[in-house]
Amino acid sequence: MFNSLQGLITEKSGDGVRLLTGGVEWDIAMPAMDLHRLPGAGSEGKVFTWLYHREDQMKLYGFSDDARRATFLELLKVEGIGPKGALKILGGIRQEELEQALESEDLSRLEAVPGLGKKTAQKMILALKGKLVPAAAAAKTTGAYSDLLEALAGMGYDRRAAAEALARSEAELAPGTAEGEKERLLFKQAIIFLSGS
Repeated sequence: MFNSLQGLITEKSGDGVRLLTGGVEWDIAMPAMDLHRLPGAGSEGKVFTWLYHREDQMKLYGFSDDARRATFLELLKVEGIGPKGALKILGGIRQEELEQALESEDLSRLEAVPGLGKKTAQKMILALKGKLVPAAAAAKTTGAYSDLLEALAGMGYDRRAAAEALARSEAELAPGTAEGEKERLLFKQAIIFLSGS
């Protein structure tokens, strides 16, 4: 639906931002760390978004980049973590620290995040170890290739391995490959790398 919104920042508060685009002012909830990365009120800003919709409620969540949004969506898959909880977790730990804590199973670091208890931290490690894309790899797979990453993750491939396979495939792509052909070749080559063929 919405991938991102770009416009004039009219207000920044402790739990979100208001962004004016084409005469519509959006009220967007954001993690504190992502909010700090935006410029101040009166400046132009871009926010990657996700719409939460239930029968009785609609809320727009925002993130500083694609990797943060992907992490938020992965957190929602962990039993006991809802949108508010995921937002609070992302507000209390940097992306790189979260990835490192999950990979090294550092329970004490996760428990230090405000509002995150031992049981939920253990569930996060079980559910998310190996699933988050490292920030550096995510930066290489934004834009057109983020769709390929999502497709590979949807097929059951590990998100981190898929990001690395796409980056590796892009490095081996013949110079001058036509744009239309590029995505097809990257996808095909990434699957070859991921299957170990």
